[in-house]
Amino acid sequence: MELEAVWNAYKKSLQQFLRTKISNDSDVEDLLQEILLKTHVEFGKGQQPTNIRAWLYKVARNAVIDHYRKAGRGKDIDPSDLWYEEESDKEHIFAHCLLPFIDALPDKSATLLKEIDIQRKSQKEMAASLGISYSTLKSQVQIARKELHGLFDECCALSLDGRGNIIDYHPRKDQCNPC
Repeated sequence: MELEAVWNAYKKSLQQFLRTKISNDSDVEDLLQEILLKTHVEFGKGQQPTNIRAWLYKVARNAVIDHYRKAGRGKDIDPSDLWYEEESDKEHIFAHCLLPFIDALPDKSATLLKEIDIQRKSQKEMAASLGISYSTLKSQVQIARKELHGLFDECCALSLDGRGNIIDYHPRKDQCNPC
């Protein structure tokens, strides 16, 4: 198979694969060029891999690993390159949507979740301030979270990514629109 035909067949899927691993589009394009160059060199040797698709994805995975190794060696990291920065903003915005659900819980459960999950108070501090054991508080928090999950499930169909993070929701009922 010729290089051009291979590249035309796999470029888009490789690009999508890289975008799932790297947030910066110009870095994705740079890695695509590296993969093309390695493919060109391999084909220039007259040695085509027996399974081209598997070989290309192996090259892509290695390119991603090398990319993060190089980035990790740098002294200065731009906060816009960090995905968790974006996620923390989304969590803050989503906290606004959580409050109506939390407020619908029994007062004890609502107070626990507001202080621990919204205000980020430590469970150990909370247990000490309530005068209960840490393990008891952990159990109460888990029960409150299950109650909250039940309210979500009644109201919204959640779409999750591979890590279990909420990426979208769709109301199940017409009257349910917390955000």
